[in-house]
Amino acid sequence: MTEDGNVLITVVDRQGEAHELEAPTDMNMNLMEVCKAYELPVQGTCGGMALCSTCHCYVLSETELPEMGEDEEDMLDQAFFVEDNSRLGCQLRITDELDGLRVQLAPEAEE
Repeated sequence: MTEDGNVLITVVDRQGEAHELEAPTDMNMNLMEVCKAYELPVQGTCGGMALCSTCHCYVLSETELPEMGEDEEDMLDQAFFVEDNSRLGCQLRITDELDGLRVQLAPEAEE
């Protein structure tokens, strides 16, 4: 956690480079929006409605995450490259509990 109350999240891009991001907990943002704000290659095509999988990521840390909702489960059932640690970034709200989260962006599906 930073002095100004932001959480620190590490995002590993598709080239394997780690980016440490500061994310505010007071703006009701989600992980997909934070990645886009830092101009990481996350599309978020559906705008965070769990209707696409362009913010699919793998959780690498032991961070306690909120339970996966039905919409997220349904979308991941249709996504490519899904693993046991797959989540949709748009469904992970930035809260104090996410401090120290480490994720890796999933490969982009071939169109």
